[in-house]
Amino acid sequence: MSVPRRFPSHRNSNRSLATLLMYAFAGIAGAAAAAALTRRLHPIGYEPNSRVAQLGVTPTRRYYTGFNPQYAVAVSDLRAMTHKRLPRFALEYLEGGSQDEATLSRERRAYADWRFMPRTLVDVSDRTLDSKILGRSASMPLVVSPTGLNGIFRAHGDSMLAQAALRAGVPFVQSTMSNDTMEQVAQAAPGLRHWWQLYVFGGDEVWQELLRRADRAGCEALVLTTNTQIFGDREWQRRNQSANQRLSTSAALESLAHPLWLAENLASHGIPTFPNVIDFVPKGERSFFSASNWIRKHQPTSLSWDQVAKIREYWKKPFILKGILNLEDVRRAIDSGADGVVLGSHGGRQLDWTVAALDLLPAAREIVDDRIALYLTGGIRRGTDMLKALALGAAAVWVGRAPLYGLSAAGAAGATRALEILKSEALDGMGLLGVSRVDQLGPHLLAHSVSSEPQM
Repeated sequence: MSVPRRFPSHRNSNRSLATLLMYAFAGIAGAAAAAALTRRLHPIGYEPNSRVAQLGVTPTRRYYTGFNPQYAVAVSDLRAMTHKRLPRFALEYLEGGSQDEATLSRERRAYADWRFMPRTLVDVSDRTLDSKILGRSASMPLVVSPTGLNGIFRAHGDSMLAQAALRAGVPFVQSTMSNDTMEQVAQAAPGLRHWWQLYVFGGDEVWQELLRRADRAGCEALVLTTNTQIFGDREWQRRNQSANQRLSTSAALESLAHPLWLAENLASHGIPTFPNVIDFVPKGERSFFSASNWIRKHQPTSLSWDQVAKIREYWKKPFILKGILNLEDVRRAIDSGADGVVLGSHGGRQLDWTVAALDLLPAAREIVDDRIALYLTGGIRRGTDMLKALALGAAAVWVGRAPLYGLSAAGAAGATRALEILKSEALDGMGLLGVSRVDQLGPHLLAHSVSSEPQM
């Protein structure tokens, strides 16, 4: 037998190696898919609310973790669905706070410090959450908060959130760091109350161009985020990335255990980008992680009330300042010409160990009175959370993670379901509380559980 017949050629060897690698990858993917399906079907011991007070440890809570958002009876079900679908790095981005996550924890626990004092024998047969937000009608006093990088949860997640907000009859705030253009969002949800959130970075020409585009896209209001000029210490993020340029090897490998997420996002649409701002980023810095890092480094630490005045002069429509957690800043906001302020900690992702927005709300209401709109964001997971915030002085609540749980779980239908749940719970809560309209809510219906003294 000749040598060529006894020994395979290099070309055949390469083909054999490629085939073996293909089968190996298919085996890994199949095992990952099976493991993911097993976790979906057998969510034993799953406790998505383990960091929030519950009534003991037994019986173990069970949450819906399937695929149909209509079977979700609470936001916690949508959260459970999300925990099953997302890879670890995306889930930690969604859920995580800064450092010890004390601020993140306080945002939720602040609601537990207030207890209802319901009125009875009140006719509540005709209840409504209809409200005015910036002088226009809304189906409930709620705004969908700006959230960035939604493309890692669902491809075109920004447009899906906008569609959910449109169906719910509430405003949607699109982030500077969104993964759909503002024009795409406007086309995806015609008639939407579309607001634009601004991060200041680079020179004045950047924010001025973004504001011109937002105006042309029909954005109703501008929201300036004030508390992110220094990036919060999000330790979980540093653990999931290598040199801030790519996912760590362990995070990348763990993502293979989520084949549905891979198929619906990266495989179908590729890695998301930041199309609203990418033209301002140097060409060599335009990959997902590089662009995010570059923009972060070019957010000026010199942002001040003087810059607020320049933006206020340039933007002629309603102007809102987001990220206020000090009463003196509330006073300054009134004098700045802003039309509203949003009390909030950026989802517990900036300075750790701050007060919760709810802690500051009653005093802020006394300062603001009716001169500008006063909003609150952070920790809203129940319709009763909304009622507490409204009773303590918020004109509306802004929700971020709750609709993101729905989006991550089931796209636009899931985000819509999250808003439906919040509205339904709030309407039921109003009936049990003995009120029929939002303007009947007030501190007289709450007692602070620490002092146990009714608020007069």
